[in-house]
Amino acid sequence: MTRVFVLSALALFLLVSAAPAQTRKAPDFKLQTADGTAIELSKLKGKVVVVNFWATWCGPCRREIPDFIEVYAKYKSQGLEIVGIALDEEGFSLVTPFAKRYNIPYPLVVGSGKIVSAYGGFNAIPTTFIIDRNGMIVDEHTGLMTKEQLEQKLKGLL
Repeated sequence: MTRVFVLSALALFLLVSAAPAQTRKAPDFKLQTADGTAIELSKLKGKVVVVNFWATWCGPCRREIPDFIEVYAKYKSQGLEIVGIALDEEGFSLVTPFAKRYNIPYPLVVGSGKIVSAYGGFNAIPTTFIIDRNGMIVDEHTGLMTKEQLEQKLKGLL
């Protein structure tokens, strides 16, 4: 009896954890880049947007950035936009030199607890949201995302 219960519970867990995330409207934001350019999510409607929460001190974040840069270069002309939301408390004093060192071509802004809360209050970075052309979150990924994983998530959206 116990074994049946454990197997049933395990099967239910696997079914629930494998289910696709429910789509929901992406919370709008308006944040400034280091040069003062306003990045407003609602103005990006019509594009597929990757919103990546990261920090300069985060090892997995640093490892995925070259893949994000490559994917951005490959798909930008097809309507892809990536917005990196840095969660460094020191703000642009750390983010700007980091962006120059890595030659990050997509817009970077600095976020706060307010935007983290708006996106569900996640507690680990990197956390990445894929937003479709209609402004709906269609995927959320916590942890390092490889080029292959990102391209798979974008497949059918671009």
